[in-house]
Amino acid sequence: MTLAQLHYTSAPPGPDGSGFRFTAVSAGVPQGLLREVEQLIGYEPPRDFPARPDAEQLKGFPKAFSFSELGDGGRLLSRSVYTGADYSGRWGNFHTHAFHLPPGTRLPDGVLPITAWESPRWADVTPPDGRPGPVDRIEPSGLLRTDSLVAFARSRAEWLAPFFADLRALTAHSDAGQIVLVEQDSADVAQWIALACSVLPREQAHRLTFTTYTRRPQQARQQIVGALPSSEPVAHDHRYRVHDCTGQPPAEPVADTWADLCARIWCAGRPELFLDADAGLGRLAVTALTAGIALRTDARTAAARWSADHAPALPDTTVTAVVEGLCAGGVAAVRRKVAVADVRGEAAVADGHREPAVRGPEPSGSHRRASQWGPPSHPAAVPHPGSAAAADATAPTGGAAAVPAAGAAPVDDELTALTALLARIDGQVPTAVSAPLAAQVLASAVLGRGPVPALGAGSFTARARADLARELAPAVRAGIADVREPADGRPLALLHVADLLDIDCHDLLPDLAGRLARALVEERPRAAGSPCPPALLDAVHGHPSLRIALFAALDALAAADPATVARMLSGSGLPVGLEPNSPHLRMCVAARGTDRTGGTGDRLAHFHDVLRAAGLSPLADTAVLRTALDLVWAGELPTGQEASLLLNQLGSDTHRAAGTRDLLIEAALAAPADDPGVPVLAADLLRCFSTELRPGQRAALLLLEFAGLLGTEGEGERWVDRVLALRDSAGEAVPDPVTERAFGAVARRLLGRTVPEDELYALARSGEPALLAAYERAGRSDRVGDRLRTVPPYVAARFSDWSAFAGTTPDWDATRTTLLTRVLRPIVRALPAEDLAEIEAMLGRAGRGKVDAFRAWNRPGALGRLAGRLSGRGRRGEPAAAWHGDVEPAAGRRGDVEPPTGRHGDVEPPTRRHGDVERPTGRHGDVERPTGWHGDVEPPSGRYGDVEPPAGGGHR
Repeated sequence: MTLAQLHYTSAPPGPDGSGFRFTAVSAGVPQGLLREVEQLIGYEPPRDFPARPDAEQLKGFPKAFSFSELGDGGRLLSRSVYTGADYSGRWGNFHTHAFHLPPGTRLPDGVLPITAWESPRWADVTPPDGRPGPVDRIEPSGLLRTDSLVAFARSRAEWLAPFFADLRALTAHSDAGQIVLVEQDSADVAQWIALACSVLPREQAHRLTFTTYTRRPQQARQQIVGALPSSEPVAHDHRYRVHDCTGQPPAEPVADTWADLCARIWCAGRPELFLDADAGLGRLAVTALTAGIALRTDARTAAARWSADHAPALPDTTVTAVVEGLCAGGVAAVRRKVAVADVRGEAAVADGHREPAVRGPEPSGSHRRASQWGPPSHPAAVPHPGSAAAADATAPTGGAAAVPAAGAAPVDDELTALTALLARIDGQVPTAVSAPLAAQVLASAVLGRGPVPALGAGSFTARARADLARELAPAVRAGIADVREPADGRPLALLHVADLLDIDCHDLLPDLAGRLARALVEERPRAAGSPCPPALLDAVHGHPSLRIALFAALDALAAADPATVARMLSGSGLPVGLEPNSPHLRMCVAARGTDRTGGTGDRLAHFHDVLRAAGLSPLADTAVLRTALDLVWAGELPTGQEASLLLNQLGSDTHRAAGTRDLLIEAALAAPADDPGVPVLAADLLRCFSTELRPGQRAALLLLEFAGLLGTEGEGERWVDRVLALRDSAGEAVPDPVTERAFGAVARRLLGRTVPEDELYALARSGEPALLAAYERAGRSDRVGDRLRTVPPYVAARFSDWSAFAGTTPDWDATRTTLLTRVLRPIVRALPAEDLAEIEAMLGRAGRGKVDAFRAWNRPGALGRLAGRLSGRGRRGEPAAAWHGDVEPAAGRRGDVEPPTGRHGDVEPPTRRHGDVERPTGRHGDVERPTGWHGDVEPPSGRYGDVEPPAGGGHR
């Protein structure tokens, strides 16, 4: 192919005019193209160069060697040189020689445009005849030889990685800013461009536009723009990424893995490794690694990932070389790397830099010297240019060519990549080949405090295992003893490493077992019912010493808090059957998941099952008795029957030795009043622990025992006096359930069909509010009500009782009056005539006065007066007595209050009566029908219920 040429300079007048014009143009070049080209080939000499240079000085002027894109998609390769004075003697002339490449074409032989730098094909003057000679190829000058480029790259080592990072951004994004290279010589800019083309994929290198010199960088249209220090600055302009190689080297680190890798390859003098630049970052990193080039951690990670992904297709020699490269330096190198990470801290780890650059500080991104060229800029991380790299960057496996972003932890990433590679080749290659990698992975995990891989003895040679044991023993032991780590996590993994490398850690097992036991029974982070971590189960099965220590620690925790241990170990899968010397732990496992809501028989049966699970008798070790009780009755007390059976089946001596005596006593004293087995339990406790009970406990148990005797042949006499005497002899407060049970039993007995008169009198005389309240509750019970409705003799007996001993104590009067009013009267009024006749007959046998009193009491409206006469209340000057009834007093008392309307009681409204005391405004009692008859009067102020007549007994 013959290349179209153009020559441009200041020429004498001719057919096309004078001054700067095209002096020679190949045939076929469109005129419209010439106008566009004219805008690209201008030349301005540097300001600080001689204004009138001589021939020797002209040679030192920069050369503007450019490769530019044209509007029609074609390219223009041009060379502009300063020639001094023109034909008229005016200074400032230049000559441009250019080649036009139509769209879709390249230079002959596919050479890169930068190789034409200072080619012998370039002319400094226009052909004499004005006709360019035919050119079918452009021979390189040889000035850009590999050795000279390597020397140049090493001289610019500090700027290499930042430049390559900006180059990657430039080729990846169409809107990325231009790169401005500031050098003292345009030839150095040409070498930069040659370096750039060497690292790019071939297609991108052919499209890269550049110019080696311009005095006005902001007007240049090329991607890479060369400038001198005297050129116009582009400070504070985000469109440009400036690299001033004439000032101080950059001090900021570079995060771009690919850029740093390219810099290392050039500094190592191995540019031939870029021949396969299209393969992507991972392949390039592997190539550099196998060539013996020291790589940064992130590049080593990329190499390991790529090797893991392609391991089956790699030849053994390549795998061996990769492993050797990744493991160069052995454990010592890992130790240095971890030390660097510790010193730099988390910020350095997040930036992804742990190793120094080839020379000086690690570069990163674009850099601008703190001068007229402006502050540094920071390009965003983008995929490596080229289709192969782009595919890698989006690969599901993470992509060997993926560039780590800021915030990544390269050491951890490297360990992950090395582990993946080891998994792919372990067992597929000889152990001698994979053993260094296994050692590297294990050392990185142990020293770097990362996840510990599960390796087997077959992953190491005998020598490698011995060397690792010597190097890692302190770190392994420290990791097992590290209390900051969850015991069932890293310490267990390190224990496996200790076994693998035969590192003695027996002295650390008791402490580790204690931490493991606490972790198993704590609510956090493990939830109840969840299985044990697989690593822990493996350690329990495979490490007898740890298992013995762990089960001993768990057994101690089970003895202290069996309910919690049983709940947390439910579903854990812990093989407690492997260790028989853990009775409390075995009981906890046997009790897990048991429903303790069943009856007495169910719980007692389960109690004996749990005891049998301990594997020893409570007579031999009484502590298991308390554990079994805590497991079966967790958070609650046995019933009276259960506690009595536990006492009689196991004996008092066993409970005394186990410390469960007080639990049985508490079961009796705190039992609800409706527990029928408590009196029997109280009798058993008094019999078995007669000399060990406190006075208060003894008195309470005697009360419970006596409550069970009432209504039987053993009840004896003086019930009220005995129960009050026992209560008062306690010397301390008797538990409320005990008092409630005893008083309730006495009250129920006093409401029997036949009651000795002296027992009822003792109740009236005692004036004990709690006992009288129990009597009233019993009298109002459904049991008493049902008997009153169906047994007329029982009605006669209760009327006799509740109308007796009037005036003995105010509380008794209040109680009996309430029972007459609220309980007996409504029932009697509803009884048939034959029942009333039977009742009167029964009362008549007791005396004429009883019958008359009953008839008067049962007449409508007569209840209040009769109650007053029977009680002696209402005499002038007598204070109102406190009582327990149904209605609420004026303040501080509550009873059962009759609704204010819609009901008729014993009391007539105050407006319908004369002489009776009127109730205060705003109070409600049991009111009589408003018309047709008069009832009893309202009680004095402060009382509600059955009212008392005024002084003198009242009148009708």
